Amino acid sequence: MMIDLGPFSEEKFDPKKWINAACQAKHPQDSMDKHLAELEMKLQVISEEISSSLDELSASALLRIPRASRDVVRLRDDAISLRSAISGILQKLEKAEGSSAESIAALAKVDIVKQRMEAAYETLQDAAGLTQLSASVEDVFASGDLPRAAETLANMRHCLSVVGEVAEFANVRKQLEVLEDRLEGMVQPRLSDALSHRKVDAVHDLWDILIRIGRFKSIELNYIKIHLKPIRNLWEGFEVRKGSDMLVTEKHVGEKNVSSFSSWLPSFFDEVLLYLEQEWKWCMVPFPDDYKTLVPKLLIEIMSTLSASFVTRINIATGEAVAETRTLATGVLDILSGDTSKGTKLQTKHFESLIELHNMTGAFARNVQHLFSACDLQVLVNVLKAVYSPYDTFKQRYGQMERAILSSEIARIDLRGAVSRGVGAQGIELSETVRRMEESIPQVVVFLEAAVERCISFTGGSEAEELLRTIDDIMLQYLSTLQETLKSLRSICGVDNLSHGDGVGQKDMGPERKESMHNSRILDMVSDEEEWSIVQGALQILTVADCLSSRSSVFEASLRATLARFSTSFSLSIFGTSLDQSHKADTETPGNRELVGRAALDVAALRLTDAPEKARRIFNLFEQSKDPRFHALPLSSQRVSAFSEAVNELVYDVLISKVRQRLSDVAKLPVWSSVEETVSHKMPSFSAYPQAYVTSVGEYLLTLPQQLEPLAEGISNSESNADESQFFATEWMFKVAEGATALYIEQLRGIQYITDRGAQQLSADIEYLSNVLSALSMPVAPFLSTFHTCLLTQRDQLRDLVKSDGGNQLDLPTARLLCKMRRVSLD
Repeated sequence: MMIDLGPFSEEKFDPKKWINAACQAKHPQDSMDKHLAELEMKLQVISEEISSSLDELSASALLRIPRASRDVVRLRDDAISLRSAISGILQKLEKAEGSSAESIAALAKVDIVKQRMEAAYETLQDAAGLTQLSASVEDVFASGDLPRAAETLANMRHCLSVVGEVAEFANVRKQLEVLEDRLEGMVQPRLSDALSHRKVDAVHDLWDILIRIGRFKSIELNYIKIHLKPIRNLWEGFEVRKGSDMLVTEKHVGEKNVSSFSSWLPSFFDEVLLYLEQEWKWCMVPFPDDYKTLVPKLLIEIMSTLSASFVTRINIATGEAVAETRTLATGVLDILSGDTSKGTKLQTKHFESLIELHNMTGAFARNVQHLFSACDLQVLVNVLKAVYSPYDTFKQRYGQMERAILSSEIARIDLRGAVSRGVGAQGIELSETVRRMEESIPQVVVFLEAAVERCISFTGGSEAEELLRTIDDIMLQYLSTLQETLKSLRSICGVDNLSHGDGVGQKDMGPERKESMHNSRILDMVSDEEEWSIVQGALQILTVADCLSSRSSVFEASLRATLARFSTSFSLSIFGTSLDQSHKADTETPGNRELVGRAALDVAALRLTDAPEKARRIFNLFEQSKDPRFHALPLSSQRVSAFSEAVNELVYDVLISKVRQRLSDVAKLPVWSSVEETVSHKMPSFSAYPQAYVTSVGEYLLTLPQQLEPLAEGISNSESNADESQFFATEWMFKVAEGATALYIEQLRGIQYITDRGAQQLSADIEYLSNVLSALSMPVAPFLSTFHTCLLTQRDQLRDLVKSDGGNQLDLPTARLLCKMRRVSLD
């Protein structure tokens, strides 16, 4: 057995634990005494070995101590000697440092004087040279050597910068500006001619001359002026072509040859792109250092020059998409401003035409991005923003356009309210109205989904806020119409909550109340078949609420997914962070540049670079949309819930209306206070049968599941929802049964006095209703069971029953009430 001596060196060594552990490690066949004896012997041997080793080591250490002491004394003497030597060296260094510092300071002063003398010498030379250049510059100009003249003027500029603001050279400074303008005037005609005739060498030389005198801006203006003219001619060619086509149309009546802007625009973009490609390739030779900025600036200037006309043509082109506005020569902006004839409305075709033009411009922008891919990122961004700039006016009014289109589409949906018909036609009117309501829901969703697609196609998501606000407003408009239609259905069903016996005179009633009473009287006269058709029609309204809730939930989920897609495409997490840190409307922030770098062609990102506050709001919207509790349409979501509640209320009122009608006068029935007639002969007693009012209610409740079953199947539409449909039918069945029980109890509470004969009859009625409720798997209310028990009890035994029960099986308040009705005193 090996012994591990490690635990013995630990500070918290416990001998008892160690011995117990050693005992547990013994072989099962060995005896404990033998094991402990061996352990003791091994420990003793090990201790003797350790003691012997310590003795040897101690003796060896004692022998080495004198020698170590001598080594220590020698090292101490060496250290004292070294310290003395180092002290002497430090003293010498301090003396040397003092003398060196004085020498270096003197040399620095000498160097400063030298530099000033050199600067003064150079300045005097420049001044002398400036005087000489000023005197000889006219001769240089007279020679016609333009490069030499540019070099002379450049030297004069340099000399003036060296001399500074010296009064003696003020006239020379003015002379230099005049000479530079003069040289520019001499170069410009030659440069224009060279550019027009593609003279590469001449353009390069003249370009260098203007660069030498710092007139690069003049070069850009000249270049753009020359190359802008053919593009303007190309743009104005559309009006010429359109005018010629109109003349042809006048000669050939009935033929439609007038070219539309939408069909002409792609060819214009192709011509411009071809022109830019040629300029890009040509400019690489004479302007190898500047072509990457010069050609893009040409396109920016082209779009800036054509912007106003571009907007006008886009506007007119959108109007040409619809015959009505085509004849009026008006477009989207005119309609939105109200500058058209009365009744002209914005239509989907107008917007689709605008999107079509925008897509054409987007294709051109992608080609431009490919052409200018070697340009600086900011240059490329400025170019693309210029290309899309004609559409900014329309995007600023996107919400107004979308709201006008959706309002017009919603208004075309047939959602007229229900109107009163004669007896036997209420069910037809109800069914027809519900059908229109249900069919309108998918139509509205299609309209809203199309609006989302339009927003994506036209704005790329930059107007996401406006889209959500518009959809929310339109949904509220549509839901308000549904609510009004629902109110008309209440009147048709005769459940508009207007009482009839409240003492209001016929003359004092408003038209709505009179109509309600009229509808109620009609319902009193309808047949059972018509009554059930009204019930079935009312139940169908539940499908409207179910369809509206499910469709709106799915649509909201799709909106959240769209917002998530926008968030990814914009990379606004970086954009928003940079804005939050800077708190400045600065489009040159690093985050902004990184955003554009990731999605340079994204039309929404380009638009947001100039609107940091708008970008921050959209970023916050995207962050909120990640929360599962987020509602893309907050107001509509609340209104949908309110509509569902109103539908449930209406359906319940319809389902309970027959019960309410049958039980309306139960408390006043004369049978409760009737007394058996006294006869001379003893008559056999017969069991009472339930009365017509309660059998009518019972039959109605028993028939109701058959009415709910087809509706439940219609809502489920699949086996997977079978349990849900069963729950739906059961829930409504219980709800109506509970309502009927509550109405019956309310009537029973209103009975003032009940005789023994009345008690016998009422117990039969309650027993019948209880059996019906049990058949429907409904629990019988304690009130009814108590009533039934007390009614079956003889009047003279009722007091003892109530006293003896003590509330174990009877509902005591109900029992006391019945005692009061039967004139039984409990005191």
